Amino acid sequence: MEWAGRPSHLRGVPRKMVFMAVGGFAKVVASFLNSTSVENADTLIGLVRSRPLGVPLITVSNHMSTLDDPLMWGFHGFPSTDAHLGRWVLAAEDICFKNSLFSYLFRIGKCIPITRGGGVYQQHMNEALDRLTEGLHTFPEGKVSQEDASIRRLKWGTASLIVRSPVTPIVLPIVHHGFEQYASVTCSALVSVVHLRKSSTYPARLTQGLSLTTSAYSAVHAVMPENFMFGRRPLVPLFNKKIRIIVGEPIEFDLPKVTQTAISVSRNFSLPLLGWPSTSGGLDEAAQRCLYSTISEKIQTAMESLRTLVRSQKA
Repeated sequence: MEWAGRPSHLRGVPRKMVFMAVGGFAKVVASFLNSTSVENADTLIGLVRSRPLGVPLITVSNHMSTLDDPLMWGFHGFPSTDAHLGRWVLAAEDICFKNSLFSYLFRIGKCIPITRGGGVYQQHMNEALDRLTEGLHTFPEGKVSQEDASIRRLKWGTASLIVRSPVTPIVLPIVHHGFEQYASVTCSALVSVVHLRKSSTYPARLTQGLSLTTSAYSAVHAVMPENFMFGRRPLVPLFNKKIRIIVGEPIEFDLPKVTQTAISVSRNFSLPLLGWPSTSGGLDEAAQRCLYSTISEKIQTAMESLRTLVRSQKA
């Protein structure tokens, strides 16, 4: 259904309607129902609105909930309702494209289906490459995690796009915090019920099914927790939370230098190969894997620095 993502589809009217609706929803959740603070927002907004013509932009962030995108774009001053400036984003095929209706809606919302575990040369990566000049967002960790832990090892898809792009993209790291913090009144009430369940004065049948596991206790402290009630997400995002977003500075890549290093290191490459094609620059699979690993580690380090900053400010 790639045709639905084209700007010419029905003269762009469906796309504008989706961005107005979804972008407006993000504004309400991030700016009105919750308290959102953004550090270095001008760098992000400036790159979205007025970066040099033809220069690609890739934004990367941690992945705390299924609604990180679009909610993280709902802060004050960001053009979240502008379909022209709106980002493209890599979205999980098994979640966002499970039927024809979902596929159509996410397509006109500028989402590109990605099969997790499908590799850097899967079907829609070339489409993602073509969209870089319009701005692309990725979650390079590859899946949601609401644990207060270090940035996990990144998947190589983002690195492969950086290498394969005709013009080296601007890569901007973003880390957000708050989608997994601060209990709501509703959640507190549920926890109280659980404590009643554990007392000896209330029959078990009155509270059967409301028992929360230890992991669920931490999950209720979230704007969009993965395990809110009975192991399910809430129907709508929670409110009265504190969300913090830190935008880093663009990550600089000396691609000729790191490429030469990767070629040298790959000569000692001994792991089984997967049959990747060589790049237009003549890099074989071993060199590509070394190169993608190096670039991913640099992005991971930048994201981890932002995460550490968020935690220190929270403390």
